[in-house]
Amino acid sequence: MTPVDVLLWVAFPYIAGASFIVGHILRYRYDKFGWTSRSSQIYETKILRWGSPMFHYGILGVFAGHVVGLLIPKEWMEFVGISEQVYHLGATWIGTAVALITIAGIVILLIRRTTVKRVARVTTAMDVVMYVFLAGSLLLGTLAVIQFQVLGAGYDYRGTVSPWIRSLILLQPDASLMVRVPLAFQLHVLVSTGLFLIWPYTRLVHMLSVPIGYLFRPYVVYRSRDSQLGARAVRRGWEPSTHVQSKSPRTERERDSR
Repeated sequence: MTPVDVLLWVAFPYIAGASFIVGHILRYRYDKFGWTSRSSQIYETKILRWGSPMFHYGILGVFAGHVVGLLIPKEWMEFVGISEQVYHLGATWIGTAVALITIAGIVILLIRRTTVKRVARVTTAMDVVMYVFLAGSLLLGTLAVIQFQVLGAGYDYRGTVSPWIRSLILLQPDASLMVRVPLAFQLHVLVSTGLFLIWPYTRLVHMLSVPIGYLFRPYVVYRSRDSQLGARAVRRGWEPSTHVQSKSPRTERERDSR
């Protein structure tokens, strides 16, 4: 194992992880108004209504597949009755189908962003960088699966890549696990790590925003000032609000003098 291996498979992932965590904290602390997806829906909707669902639903499937394949040890899967063969069949064919849908979605979105002038005008340099890493990660991962799992004899990444990721999480990094991993998987991992590195500084921060507060916020009650409005009579206990005008001291004195 060389110093380059340590740099790529130990130092770089931890730098990306630190950037991901600290960057989100700083972004939320000092740029709350920039914490948004910067939606371009007002500029174009016909193409967006096709590309956006394909990409967003597809990326959720890709994320779920990575969580199962990389974070859950295969011994646990076998314990619940999912054999190695069954897992690889599902991961290969379902994963490939979901990945192709996701790629189709992002291709549509990229075409929209480059061909629709109003959308292209609001595209920033960081958006371009983000799309390069995001599309690159999806393409490389899909090509690796097709090359080894669909067309090839198969590669057991759960014996190398998965333990390597878990070793990073447990703060016991083992770079030797990645040294002999096929180049296609290595490139996919490196580009994905770069995506996590820049994540907090892009529009991708909106993926971490879940409107949990809406589940607990109080109801907003709308009332009319005019009791004649509405098709139903005012319910008991729901008195219409009235506008109270304060009287000036002069008006009070004139009334008392009478």
